[in-house]
Amino acid sequence: MSSMAKRDGVYDLVVVGGGSAGLTGARFAARLGRKVAIVEANRLGGDCTWTGCVPSKSLIRAANLAHDMRQAGSFGLASAEFTVNFRALMDRVRSVIAEIHSGESPEILNSQGIDTFLSPAKFKDPHTVNAGNSNLVGKKFLLATGARPSVPPITGLDRVPFLTYESLWNLEELPDRLLIVGGGAIGCEFAQAFARLGSSVTLFEGTESLLGQEEPEATGLLADALKSEGVCLQLATLVDSVYESEIGIGVTSKGRHWTGDSLLVATGRRPNVDGMDLEQVGITQTDQGITVDRFLRTDLRHVLAAGDCTGGPQFTHYAGWQGFMAARNALLPGKTPGILESVPRITFTDPELAQVGLTEREAKDRHGDAVRTVLWPYGSVDRAVIDGTTAGFIKAVTLKNGRLAGATIVGPGAGEMIHEWALAIDRRTKLGELANTLHAYPTYSMATLQMATEQRVSQLLSGSSGKLIRTLLRVTR
Repeated sequence: MSSMAKRDGVYDLVVVGGGSAGLTGARFAARLGRKVAIVEANRLGGDCTWTGCVPSKSLIRAANLAHDMRQAGSFGLASAEFTVNFRALMDRVRSVIAEIHSGESPEILNSQGIDTFLSPAKFKDPHTVNAGNSNLVGKKFLLATGARPSVPPITGLDRVPFLTYESLWNLEELPDRLLIVGGGAIGCEFAQAFARLGSSVTLFEGTESLLGQEEPEATGLLADALKSEGVCLQLATLVDSVYESEIGIGVTSKGRHWTGDSLLVATGRRPNVDGMDLEQVGITQTDQGITVDRFLRTDLRHVLAAGDCTGGPQFTHYAGWQGFMAARNALLPGKTPGILESVPRITFTDPELAQVGLTEREAKDRHGDAVRTVLWPYGSVDRAVIDGTTAGFIKAVTLKNGRLAGATIVGPGAGEMIHEWALAIDRRTKLGELANTLHAYPTYSMATLQMATEQRVSQLLSGSSGKLIRTLLRVTR
């Protein structure tokens, strides 16, 4: 059913899905002066606002503050005595959600020229979508329906109360014992946050390392940090079954048993593509999501798709960028690719882990022996020494000619620092060229300047150029 008074006629763009991709695409189309409608089955804002980035980073902020208060003694300060008021903490999380959502309400969108329909969407024909009591006719469509938690087929899971990143925000009490299945970014972030708030946390991961797509040096450092804070890591441990008993929720793996008060399943996400009757109008979908070409077009060229529902990297910033590109390709002349190879990603643990471009393994698979790596430890960075946060590093992956192919940063400020590297990779910059830009001292970003300067000096003093320089220096003595 419509939430606002609607204008009659055909829409230039009908957007299905009110998350990052859909909102960005709809707002851009409205700024072009086009007639736009957006259809959302649940709440405008999508996962990021309600159950993803916004609440999780609010929770992590509180958990990090609790950790810092406990560590005050290492700076010569009396460690603070405090208790965690979990209800108040969750109230703050909800207030942050409400503040951010206030800029995404139907009233705000209507004031921006976007008609809003809060209802599931279903295609009636290639140019008509049903939304509640309304049939919306569109010249172009943008599908941006996002994704939802993926629940694995674990024996007994359908008979046990469990949490996902969606339902976790209904908690009113801090779990004494929290079991987490899944060692990806979501599982790691929540494991550390709840441990810092006072829960006893056990994390199960079926493979031999956390964050399997990241550099092994980075995942090893994170694993050490989690274990040092009391998280019980069960790596290479596939969960066979779960059950509920008088003493809590049980998890089993190869005859071993663990018991907790709450169970969080964090085993990835799956695209929201069901219920729209896409197949009835000839739009291909698979288990990975809606099939699109490099311009984000589906089988029907007037229907585009963007964001998590297409099965690409699952990040709010990438979804928003794709939503913009899809709207641009739908409404403006010409076509611009909407698929990026290099997408920065951040895991908001402590140490923070940021990555862009290719990892060393990915680079070697593609370029073989032409790959070089350089690692610069945080221990060589004065700001890290000042802050007592020397357990970190920057790892650069380059080709033989020095051109950057990827970078990983582990440590404080990693998420803010990675953008310089993302720009350098996009511009096909060589590592040594990063030394051309002066970086302010004392910052963590000085690590970038130090690494690049060392690379440039080493290259300058090696080979024929190095021989020439040494010869000139002898002659000019």
